[in-house]
Amino acid sequence: MSYESILDALESGEVRAAYQDETGNWVANTKVKEAILEAFKNGVNTECSGIYQGFVDKNNIMPRSFTKADGVRMVPGGSSVRRGAFVASGVIIMPPAYINIGAYVDSGSMVDSHALVGSCAQIGKNVHLSAGVQIGGVLEPIGLAPVVIEDNVFIGAGTVVVEGIQVKKNAVLAPGVILSKAVKVYDAVNEKELERGAAIPEGAVVVQGSRPASGQWAKEQGLQITTPVIIKYRDEKSNASLTLEDALR
Repeated sequence: MSYESILDALESGEVRAAYQDETGNWVANTKVKEAILEAFKNGVNTECSGIYQGFVDKNNIMPRSFTKADGVRMVPGGSSVRRGAFVASGVIIMPPAYINIGAYVDSGSMVDSHALVGSCAQIGKNVHLSAGVQIGGVLEPIGLAPVVIEDNVFIGAGTVVVEGIQVKKNAVLAPGVILSKAVKVYDAVNEKELERGAAIPEGAVVVQGSRPASGQWAKEQGLQITTPVIIKYRDEKSNASLTLEDALR
C-alpha cells in the first residue's frame, strides 16, 4: 500500500498505529509508522490557504476538515486535526486543541482546551482529556508503542503522559500527574512499586505525590521528588463523580 492509502485508512479507522496482542499489550504497527515517515519525507513545504492562510506545512499532510455527517463537534477557535488522524463520531474537540497524524480518538471522548493528542497516540471510548492535558506522540523509534489511553479513562487538567505509557480502562489520573518511563509509580493500595514504564492498572486512581530524594545531602536539605501514587481503585462513589454528561455530546 502507498503511504497515501495508509493515511486514508488511518482516517477511516480501518487501520491503527498500534494494536493489542493476544496478551492485551499494545504493540506498534510498524508499517503504519513507516508510511507516516514516508509522507513526511515526500511532502513539500507549502503555504496553506483558506482558514489556514499564514501557515506552512507539508503539502500532503494538511489538516482535516469535518462535516455534520461526521458526528464530530469541533468547536471554533483554533483547533486542528492533522491528516491521517482518526476522530470517531461523538468526539468533542474544544479550542484550542491539536490531534496529530496517526492518532486515534474513539467515540464519546472529549479533547478539552489546550490538550494535545500526539502522533500515533491511541485514545479509547468515553475518555475525558481535561484542559492542558499532554498525550505524547511516538513516531521514532519505529518499534516503540505509542501512548495508549484505554476506554473510560478520566485525565485531570495539566496531566502529562509520554514515552509510550499505557493507561488501562477506567483509570483516573488526577490533575498534574506526570507519567513517563523514568518516573516511579507507587501502588499504596497493594503496597508495591510498579516496574518503570509499566501500564497504569485498570481502575487505578492516581495522584501526584512525593518521596524523599536519595543521598545524604538531599536528605539534609529536605528535598522531595514528585512521584505518582495509586491511592485507591475506582468504586461507586468515584464513578458517580466522574459521570460524563450525554447532553454535552
